[in-house]
Amino acid sequence: MNDLDTIDRRILSELQRDGSLSVEQVSERVHLSRNACWRRIKRLEEDGVITGRVALVNAERIGLGLSVFVLVRTSRHDPQWLEAFREAVTSLPEITGVYRMSGDLDYVLRARVADVKAYDRLYQRLIAKAPLSDVSASFVMEEIRETTVLPVEIR
Repeated sequence: MNDLDTIDRRILSELQRDGSLSVEQVSERVHLSRNACWRRIKRLEEDGVITGRVALVNAERIGLGLSVFVLVRTSRHDPQWLEAFREAVTSLPEITGVYRMSGDLDYVLRARVADVKAYDRLYQRLIAKAPLSDVSASFVMEEIRETTVLPVEIR
């Protein structure tokens, strides 16, 4: 949806920074009446621009300190394999992102685990569910920037 005006974009910017803001707080920050702000937020939800509100959790504080990017190549691309792969990656809660890629890689997975041993257990469960030609992992040494905030005010 590209027909968002400046006020819609400011509302989205505020809610991305803090989804717990009340309508009153958002309306004050974007200089709009409470009712007008509420209507815009409802429209953004109905139009699928706002897809949910969540609490962001510190992964290290809950024992998931290792972030892993899993690089996957497969020799199979048939519908049956794809269904098995989708089922596998969506059933493993440690996998937080799955991306089908262009270029040399077929898929990149993002996962959060406690440590390398926990990654190995995840790997074993993954390959038991879907045959893969080549799997390699890169462990994140330092998270320089991680955000869920999209640049809605930039055009």
